[in-house]
Amino acid sequence: MLSTMQDGQLSLAHLLRHGTTVHANSEVVTWTGEGARREDYGELGQHAARLANALRSLGVTGDQRVGTFMWNNAEHMAAYAAVPAMGAVLHTLNIRLFPEQLVFVANHAEDQVILVDGTLVPLLAKQLPQLNTVRHVIVANGDASALEAPAGVEVHSYDELLAAQPDTFDWPVVDERAAAAMCYTSGTTGDPKGVAYSHRSIWLHSMQVCMSDSMRLAQHDKALVIVPMFHAMSWGLPYAALMVGASLIMPDRFLQPAPIARILEAEKPTFAGAVPTIWQGLLQHLEANPQDISHLREVVVGGSAAPPSMMHAFEEKYGVPILHAWGMTETSPLGSVARPPGGVTGEQAWEYRYTQGRFPASVRARLITDDGTEAPWDGESVGELEVSGPWIAGAYYGDNVDPDKFHDGWLRTGDVGKVTPDGFLTLTDRAKDVIKSGGEWISSVDLENAVMAHPAVAEAAVIGVPDEKWDERPLVAVVVREGQSVTAAELREFLADKVAKWQLPENWTFIDEVPKTSVGKFDKKRLRAFHSEGKLDISKL
Repeated sequence: MLSTMQDGQLSLAHLLRHGTTVHANSEVVTWTGEGARREDYGELGQHAARLANALRSLGVTGDQRVGTFMWNNAEHMAAYAAVPAMGAVLHTLNIRLFPEQLVFVANHAEDQVILVDGTLVPLLAKQLPQLNTVRHVIVANGDASALEAPAGVEVHSYDELLAAQPDTFDWPVVDERAAAAMCYTSGTTGDPKGVAYSHRSIWLHSMQVCMSDSMRLAQHDKALVIVPMFHAMSWGLPYAALMVGASLIMPDRFLQPAPIARILEAEKPTFAGAVPTIWQGLLQHLEANPQDISHLREVVVGGSAAPPSMMHAFEEKYGVPILHAWGMTETSPLGSVARPPGGVTGEQAWEYRYTQGRFPASVRARLITDDGTEAPWDGESVGELEVSGPWIAGAYYGDNVDPDKFHDGWLRTGDVGKVTPDGFLTLTDRAKDVIKSGGEWISSVDLENAVMAHPAVAEAAVIGVPDEKWDERPLVAVVVREGQSVTAAELREFLADKVAKWQLPENWTFIDEVPKTSVGKFDKKRLRAFHSEGKLDISKL
């Protein structure tokens, strides 16, 4: 028996029309360093239409890929709206990729057009001669004449190109299973791998972002979107905002603690999202330059584990709850959100909040042990996390296949953890980062959080290093807060009642900064290289 319900495509063109009419008074606010420039959603609709017409005039007539090499700003938001809605594919290029990786992903995706921010022209210009399929570059917020393009590539001024276009566009009906946008993984092992999101997957993911047990993004919110739009679709926040009419506050290139604090003071956002390193930096800034940030009803942290000490500091000192979430490029990226169950309070609620969160109905999950069996959800048994669902990748784009990443319709995440009977995930490590010492596992994440709870520690990263007796032992790399001092012996003593005695690290090093990946995570691959090359001054206790 078939249903009697109407059928229709979950197209981003409909999402664009809805957001820019029903919520025409909501805003995209772009920070300039001195203040803000503002565009309401009604104007965004016209902006997107002019961009779509401009791209049509440059030969984007089907599902060609349109790359963006941009900060979080109104122009990038117009591309988010226009490119998928016109039937093309948005490819967000990560501005922090190594040059050879940038060349690889642009060529692999076969980008035809690239929109670049004027401040990023020097970065793109160096690689442009190697981008084989690019025929047009559009320079926004800068001087297009400053870009010397190779033969066969035309350079356009964004403002001049769009000024000649009408502010309406006949948005087509696009199959909901067609590709709408692409992101590439950050390529920590091998070449970056492409994930192509569908209109349907983005639509469903946007609904989940707005749900009450998820990020709760709502029409009355002003969302400070610090998580880059070039990384994992900015956690789905731009499209979710269009869906419900939440206003967006875009920091552009002003991502340091002081300008973030100025944005908070000027715009009073109610919601914000960024990786933990952003909030750690802001926390240090606020300690020296106090200000009221209680207008933030909630801050979402993802990308890597949020130190419990940071979560407590924000809530207890500033009245701002930190909401922990987990995901990855391959999961659109929302996989789980750590909102405690109803009726749970006090220390028990904190225990839930320390986890990576509870899986929503659309994300199936299982834990696979070393022997290939499925581990129970008992809160104790550990295995590699595998997930599946309507916004989870089932393959990588093109010939860049990874058969070890997908099997039986499941995505192997590479994360190791445990799940409670009520569906809350705790990750103990990445499979490649877990430390095996004397036949037992040591969680680098747990050690990092324990060390970062010390008031003199700004950052701490833990890697496993070879040991003749125990196979591997942890090495702790510590960044000390400015104006503070602490010794390895003091830190080891601090850990004495927080971890098992056999897990206490004897290898310590003090560094100026933990190296970061292109998306702001601790780059343990580089840290291991520093160790193997003898570049770390190690104290052994």
